[in-house]
Amino acid sequence: MKTIILAIVMVLFSIEIQAQNRLENAKKLATENKELILLNFSGSDWCIPCIKLHKNIIETEDFKKLETENVILYINADFPRNKKNQLSPELKKENASLADQYNQKGLFPYTLLLNSEGKVLKSWEGLPSENALVFSKEIREIKENQKQ
Repeated sequence: MKTIILAIVMVLFSIEIQAQNRLENAKKLATENKELILLNFSGSDWCIPCIKLHKNIIETEDFKKLETENVILYINADFPRNKKNQLSPELKKENASLADQYNQKGLFPYTLLLNSEGKVLKSWEGLPSENALVFSKEIREIKENQKQ
């Protein structure tokens, strides 16, 4: 009986740890690789500016180079409304926790550039007016200024 209870407690504990992992893992990796973290709050299936942000910036080659060249680690905290797009309970909980910490006003889209410690370096409320190239260049410049 003790073994079963212990197993249940360990499973519940591991779920709780995983719910906090994306940002904590990103912080560790960002520290190791000298990267920044880009945290985006999105409503992927209901927020028109969010959909445009993903299509016109995040899904472009200019943006993807930021990830492949170790400039940023990207985290999408998504809040879909349609039943077919719902996230796992763990991911919902993690996204809610991220929103409590970084997006208390509930803005969508809301994008934050964080250092490896989670400090906000820059934020964009709504759809950025820049195109993907200018947006990516701005992030690169902020990263370069962090080195100085």
